[in-house]
Amino acid sequence: MTISPIQWLKISTWELELENTAFATDNRWSNHDMDPTPLRFRTWSSWSYVSYWFSDASNIAVWEVASSMLAIGLSWRQALPAIVVAYCITAVPILLTGAIGARLRVPFSVLSRSSFGFWFSYFPVVTRGIIAMSWFGIQTYNGSECIYQMLKAIWPSVAHVPNHIPVSTRMMCYLLYWLLQFPFMLLSPQKIRYLFMVKGVIVPFAWLAMVIWAFIKVPPSVGLFSQHATVHGSDLSWAWLTALNSALSLYCGYAVNIADFTRYATHERAQYSQAIIIPVAFTLCSFAGLAVTSAGIVLYGSALWDPLRLIDQWDNRAAAFFASFAFLLTTIGTNISANALVAANDLTVCFPKYINIRRGQVICAFIGGWAFCPWEVLAKASGFLSFLSGYTIFIGPFVGIMIADYWLIHRGQIDVPAMYQVDGRYRYTFGVNWRALATLAMPGLVHSIKPSINVGGIHNLFAIGWIFGFWSAFVVYYVLSTLFPARGTFVEKAVLPDDVIPRSVSCGSTDEDVEKLDKGHVTPETVS
Repeated sequence: MTISPIQWLKISTWELELENTAFATDNRWSNHDMDPTPLRFRTWSSWSYVSYWFSDASNIAVWEVASSMLAIGLSWRQALPAIVVAYCITAVPILLTGAIGARLRVPFSVLSRSSFGFWFSYFPVVTRGIIAMSWFGIQTYNGSECIYQMLKAIWPSVAHVPNHIPVSTRMMCYLLYWLLQFPFMLLSPQKIRYLFMVKGVIVPFAWLAMVIWAFIKVPPSVGLFSQHATVHGSDLSWAWLTALNSALSLYCGYAVNIADFTRYATHERAQYSQAIIIPVAFTLCSFAGLAVTSAGIVLYGSALWDPLRLIDQWDNRAAAFFASFAFLLTTIGTNISANALVAANDLTVCFPKYINIRRGQVICAFIGGWAFCPWEVLAKASGFLSFLSGYTIFIGPFVGIMIADYWLIHRGQIDVPAMYQVDGRYRYTFGVNWRALATLAMPGLVHSIKPSINVGGIHNLFAIGWIFGFWSAFVVYYVLSTLFPARGTFVEKAVLPDDVIPRSVSCGSTDEDVEKLDKGHVTPETVS
């Protein structure tokens, strides 16, 4: 059927069909991408998560965080333990929330309803979506720098072209990177794992080559191993804690939305590989940053945190091209997994009648990539960083509330179909779980968002960062939920998607689903 140009302008044309798999009564509350993941889409194995995390660990931000530890006065002897401890801690909440996604088979945007309430869950969803689209633009700009270095390696005269954004070589590089990245955003979460596998193989070898280059140019006895801490006493302790918090803040936020990926696990055990791969991959990649930056200090006289600035110093054009290509690949993978897919899932739950994951990524590409104007934001970064830090202060508490609610309060007994019902058991009080609201309204959090509000000296605790935000929210929410339990949300036995066989079979499930029903392992009565 041909659609006329006039019809494309009608909002009804863009309305998505309600799939038979939907738990919701109509498409105002769910669509196919929001529904629990059916068996045929559960394709992520243990190796998928290994390649995913190797892919994400080998990105510019991890390199820069490790390198910046040398700049604040730590030596590699202090920096490396901070990195190991930080990423071992990071793996714990990611594993706990990842297990929830693998069990319930729902994205973070739906999962949050069980702990925040149907309507209040939109607050963490929108918050995470804003952060994701903001960082999408910034990572796209970083990717354009990779394109610039690649072009400069081919045509050195590119470096002499005047840089006057928006009309400049850098803007051309930005457009090229955006166009190169866009097709990957049209891939489904089931297929994008192949990009992570390719990236997880190519990029680590490129980083290893850079480490070998660093050790050849500047032997460790002269560079890395010869450097000592420039701070001492209590200053050293605070510098170490600052480094620890920086590394923690970088990826602990993934614990909020890791369910967006673990929902596709072949089985719950598949995502357990994250417990090992996260600290191993991030430690190895961080060490590469430490080693190469140390060599850069000796060779170029300053700590070049940004690896692209270091590559810019190279005379070997072929090496510069391939190293920049490796960083280009890692930026594409990280931007899609950490930002585009996250924003798409969040947009999907906000407008399920019209937006699915693919459309959500397209919207993110335009809003985050162009409407957000990252080149302007980075030119005047102070206001943006203040704004962003105000939102990210909630990420730790979000995770603390979700983990306390699922593992301690409800003890894993969650009614999945009820999360799709606006008047279901997770409505709490007018759609708001006031225990979660009270937890997020702690004085330190309020001051972090609006410094003009005077709450006394208690806000200083938030200088500790993510750890304090997580644990304070975890404890406060647990105490409030224990003293004032929301009895209507409790069920004797978890109602999981696989229990709702009649709807699962109609969605085109595998023969295994039908066989399960025929054998009487699950009956429609289990839903009631």
